[in-house]
Amino acid sequence: MATKKKTVAAEEVKEVKETKAAAKKTTAAKTAKKTAAADNTKETAEKAVKKTAAKKTAEKKTAEKKTAEKKTAEKKAPAKKAPAKKAAKKAEEKPAVAKKDVQEYKDVINWKKWEAHNMNWLYIEVNAGDLMNELEAGADNIETAADAVLAMMLEGDHFIVEPENRKSADLTVRYYCDNLNSDRRSYWDVQ
Repeated sequence: MATKKKTVAAEEVKEVKETKAAAKKTTAAKTAKKTAAADNTKETAEKAVKKTAAKKTAEKKTAEKKTAEKKTAEKKAPAKKAPAKKAAKKAEEKPAVAKKDVQEYKDVINWKKWEAHNMNWLYIEVNAGDLMNELEAGADNIETAADAVLAMMLEGDHFIVEPENRKSADLTVRYYCDNLNSDRRSYWDVQ
């Protein structure tokens, strides 16, 4: 019986050794696959870099040819036509400015009022011209800014500067921020 146990134990040891060897073979095969895949990705990356470098040099050459063609074309063109082309280019380069609407101005004024309220300020003064420059510098949208300044007035607010037109950059209003209750009536409802 002891010999049977020894032979069984020996067989189990052989099986364990075989499974370990098989596991080593499979891990070796897996690592070989991974390194092969990594090598392939390295090769493809190197090929891609070479292709992009080739494209860039080709683009540089075509750009140089175009600039050379432009220079020769500029030399041939009469001097009187050159300023007209520049003026046309300037007109084309100006992008269309999307002007802000009254609601966007109202939102900014409302935000300013609540900010002042949270800091316990009694009032803020808003100038239509300054507001317009703050939101869209360089745009000529004073009528929209003035409309928003007037529309946001509540009872108790008053004009600091009231131009005759009321659609001027000089329009300045003092908004009282101590009571921003939604029950307050509009300035125009009281008048």
